[in-house]
Amino acid sequence: MSGFLYSLKLQLKLDIRSRSLLVTCYIVPLIFFLLMGRIFTSVMPEMKGTLIQSMIVLTVSMGAFIGLPPSLMETYATDVKKVYKANGVPLYSGLITMFFSAFIHLYITCAIILLLSPVLFDAVLPAHVPPFLLALAIFITVSLCLGCILGLAVKNQAKLTMLAQLLFLPSIMLSGIMFPVNLLPDFLEAIGRLFPAFWGYRLMLDQGLYPGNLWYPLLLFGGAALYLYIRLHKMNG
Repeated sequence: MSGFLYSLKLQLKLDIRSRSLLVTCYIVPLIFFLLMGRIFTSVMPEMKGTLIQSMIVLTVSMGAFIGLPPSLMETYATDVKKVYKANGVPLYSGLITMFFSAFIHLYITCAIILLLSPVLFDAVLPAHVPPFLLALAIFITVSLCLGCILGLAVKNQAKLTMLAQLLFLPSIMLSGIMFPVNLLPDFLEAIGRLFPAFWGYRLMLDQGLYPGNLWYPLLLFGGAALYLYIRLHKMNG
């Protein structure tokens, strides 16, 4: 346990120094929050009730799909992987520490949004904070698992950037955070349901943490965890 905590502490420090993760987990989401929060609540005052959830969906999706995968690719698609093997360090160790580090960074950014939204934009706080925080943790976990798949499966930076955008942009546009999904054609609404952002947004709404909104994120988590296990097992072989 002490070894894992030391590795996690080291990874947190490395991530803070990582320009990519710093930009995607902190700078861009918070700038977008500060700029668009005022615009959204001015143009559509009813968005004060869901501003926190909307900004968090954008933050988590950006960090998970654009911020985390490049860090994983730099480790598992390069000679760094050989360093792990040469020193007898399990390959899953790097994945787990990067996962938890990204989780902590994203949770911090989401907490900032949660605390500042009522002060800056008169946004409505969740009626029940503990279920909201649990729903947030589930959403971050599932999103990061998909980001881990990207980071391990793709070995080319250009392809990784393209695939990350193909996950990120539909997650935002089809999740319902910008406009109601019932305004979309049926086939686009169906596509939106494939992304964790759609379900994460609904999980974080008041009374949203119930089995009808949980089954698909849990299914995604199980499938992603199985894929990551098989992928790492093959790399070890």
